[in-house]
Amino acid sequence: MKPLLTPFGDSALLIKFGDEIDLSINRRVHALDALLRASPQNGFIESVPAYATLLVIYDPLILTYAQISDWIITEMDRVEKNVARKPRRIQVPVRYDGEDLDFVAAYHHINAREVVRIHTSRDYTAYMMGFTPGFVYMGKLDGAIATPRLETPRTRVDAGSVGIAGAQTGIYPIASPGGWRIIGRTSMRLFDLTADSPFLFSPGDLVRFVIEAVDV
Repeated sequence: MKPLLTPFGDSALLIKFGDEIDLSINRRVHALDALLRASPQNGFIESVPAYATLLVIYDPLILTYAQISDWIITEMDRVEKNVARKPRRIQVPVRYDGEDLDFVAAYHHINAREVVRIHTSRDYTAYMMGFTPGFVYMGKLDGAIATPRLETPRTRVDAGSVGIAGAQTGIYPIASPGGWRIIGRTSMRLFDLTADSPFLFSPGDLVRFVIEAVDV
């Protein structure tokens, strides 16, 4: 699918690469995001990547919609070369003792150890950041353990909680409300304002969960 550019209000432009959670699409989103940030046009304010879209915010007093569009289209010609960059790999140790682990197992008619085996059997791509500082949406989850969110979100989920929701998995970087099914916890710190780089993860990273312990 050829990227589609559309106005998004009077000071933003939305670039749509597709309409599904797809690794090749997401890599193109982040490749373009990196290119725009590396050589910003005067008047460019910010770019916000998601699964299949990139929102570009600009100053309309400096750039017209036509000018920002022309710049983006030019940078798109360089996207395919930028996609080939080697991703960073991160291992996350997990204690699989989450309050929803047994529910996920029962929902799929398997035991909890099988849920853990499946969850740790593949690499996950960090598709996008959002929700809270440092929260990363990762996928795709094996369909054998893909599970709907809670019907009513919890008012508090502890930092380090590892959850799944639909075909996604992720880790809560700070204590917050949340509706994902919690299957375990990690002691890794995902968000640290005192660090040079406050976020542990970046979009495009490959994440592998490894078993620290299984309480079943």
